[in-house]
Formats: sequence, structure tokens, C-alpha cells
Amino acid sequence: MDSIIIGIEILVIIILIVLNGLFSLAEIAVVSTRRIRMQKIAEDGNKRALLVLDFMDNVSDFLSTVQIGITFTAIITGAIGGTTFSEPMGNFFSPYIPYSYQLSFIFVILVTTYFTILIGEIVPKRMALNDPEGYSLKTAKFMQISSWICKPIVRLLDSSTNLALRIVGSKPKEDVVTEEEVKLLIEEGIEDGTIAEEEEDIIKRVFRLDDQKVDMIMTPRSEIIWIDLEDDLEENKERIINSKRSIFPVAEGELDDFIGVVQAKDLLSEIFSGKDVDIKATIKSPLVVPENMLAMDLLQEFKENREYVHMVLVVDEFGSVVGLITLNDLLEGIVGDIPGIDEEDDPKAIERKDNSWLIDGRFSIEDFKDLFEIEKEMPNEVEEGYTTIAGFILSHAGKIP
Repeated sequence: MDSIIIGIEILVIIILIVLNGLFSLAEIAVVSTRRIRMQKIAEDGNKRALLVLDFMDNVSDFLSTVQIGITFTAIITGAIGGTTFSEPMGNFFSPYIPYSYQLSFIFVILVTTYFTILIGEIVPKRMALNDPEGYSLKTAKFMQISSWICKPIVRLLDSSTNLALRIVGSKPKEDVVTEEEVKLLIEEGIEDGTIAEEEEDIIKRVFRLDDQKVDMIMTPRSEIIWIDLEDDLEENKERIINSKRSIFPVAEGELDDFIGVVQAKDLLSEIFSGKDVDIKATIKSPLVVPENMLAMDLLQEFKENREYVHMVLVVDEFGSVVGLITLNDLLEGIVGDIPGIDEEDDPKAIERKDNSWLIDGRFSIEDFKDLFEIEKEMPNEVEEGYTTIAGFILSHAGKIP
């Protein structure tokens, strides 16, 4: 009869250690699971994935359930192991060893603890780390049942915890998702195949645009094609016809004395029909912004000022024109270069046969860093404020090469 009871108690101990292992397995599996991957599994119709997502949304209750389960099984395992084996062992060794009952109890506790740590903690946690999503799904039903059983205790612990936090004056902080966390999620999405590399590039460009000033994406003054009202009308007509641009700044004598902007479509019909062309009659008010404005703020300006054409003149602190930006420039800042219909392919960076590179001085620093996968700022990039490779070289050479 005693042997049957001991056998049952051994079986109970084994079951308790296995339960401890299941709680540990579920804990690490759910905590290590990638939400994006689990959401994809749920979208495919897996109901257990919905349970896992619910655990992730209510992680405090989930972890409380796990802790209750692990603590309960550990206490019962130790109690049963101590009472079941320590007395028989003490009786056996008492003729040979002093304090045999006390030493037997300590030995039983150590052996029970060893197997609890090995089978109930280390092995299941290693398994969970190897395949978190898989084991999250496999233990989902078990954890759902455990959550139902432990719910009253979890609520009691939760209320007690909140009361203790109020007493010590600790307030929970709101969860704020940072830009770096979003980037990590994007990397995970790429690994899982849920986000294409092109989509990653667009998202990263949006983040970068939020940090860029307009002078980093504008067309510099030296490349601006503009209409001078002091020039001959025929000369201005030729300039409009031969240019591939659709919007032109208009000024008198100097670009700094700008009046407004004109759209080519407003003039071309009159030019080709042979009618008298009145450039002044088609001039529209310009939108003017400082060179230190952020590109994302400029995008908001475009949205709020729809009456203006999609061109902005950029001025410095003295009111001098330093460049211009079109809505297309901002769009290219997000999706990359958008070649025109008849625009020739003119790459600004060419890899040569000897593995060297031929790079246009106007090649932007941001595109350069993208090309060579440079994550950090270039030397003195912020201090010097250069935006092109030419600016980088001049900054470091200190002279025109």
C-alpha cells in the first residue's frame, strides 16, 4: 500500500514539473513572438493565433497567470517531495549518519529543485526561443484554460499591485512607439516577407524627410530657369518652349526681385496660336519659405495653401532666393527619383570596371548614404550643413579642387 502511495506521489511530482515547464514554455514563447508574424497567421484563419494576440494585448494578466502557475507548482512539488522521500531516506540512513532526517530532507529538496529547474525552466525556455510562434500556438489553449482558472487570483493581485503603486506614488507611463521601434518592426516585416524592400525604402524616406530641411532637397539657385521680364519677349518664349519645366519663377532684372510664378500651360496655347503673349497677366503669387524650414512642414504648407501652384521659392535670412522646390521634389524625397517621360537616364553615381565610382558633385548626401548603406552622419555633416558630395569635398578640402 505504501509503495502505491509513493508511486502516486511520484507521478504527481512529475505532472507538476511538466506543468511548470508548460508555463515557462508559454511565457517565453509569447513574449518572444513577433506580433506581425502572429497577425499574419491569424489573418489566415488560425483561431489559436487570436488567443496569442489577446495574450500579447493583455500581457500583464498573462504574466500574472504564468507566475501564479509556476509558484503554485513549485510549492506543491517541494512540499510533496519533502514529505514523500525525506522520511524513508532518513530511516534508511539513520543507523549510519547523524542528522540523517535533516540531511535527507535537504537532499530531496535539492534533487527536486534540480529537476524543476532543468525540466520546468531551462529546457522549455530554450525550446520556446527556438520557435516562439510555434510554441505560442501549441500552448494557447492551455494558457486560456489556466487564465480562466486563475482569473480571480489575477484580479486580486492586480488590485493589490495598483494599490501598492498608488501608495508609493508610482504612475504607469503611456506606451509610446518610437521611430526606432517602428524601424525594427519594418526589419521584422522584411524578414517575414510581409513588407517588400521597396516599401521599406519608402517608409525610411518618410522618416528622413521629417528630419530634412528644404535646402537639402531644393533645386539650387544656379540651376533655376526663370523668366526675366526685362528680357525680350521672344527670348522668354524660347526659354519656355525649350525647357522641360512646367513652372517658372518670374522676376525683373534679378532673381531676388521675383514677382511670382507662371505655368507653361498658361502660355503655350497663346504662343503656338500666334496670339500676343502677356506674361504679366498669367503671373501667380509665389509661396515663399525660409531655407531652414523642415520638408515635412513644407508638405503641410502645400496642403494648406492649395491656391498656390506647386512651386515654392526658398529664401535665406536676407531674403535672397537660394533655390526652389516643387511638389514633385517632395514626392521624389519619399519614393525616389521619378524620371520624366522624355527625360534621359543620367545617373549621378556610376560604378566603373575597376570597382571605383564616378559620382556627380550634385549627388545628394542622403542618396550617397543610401547607395553605400551608411547609417551614421557623414563627418561634420550637421556642423557644416552641406547637402551634396560637392559640399562634402569642399568642406574637407577647404578649397576648390
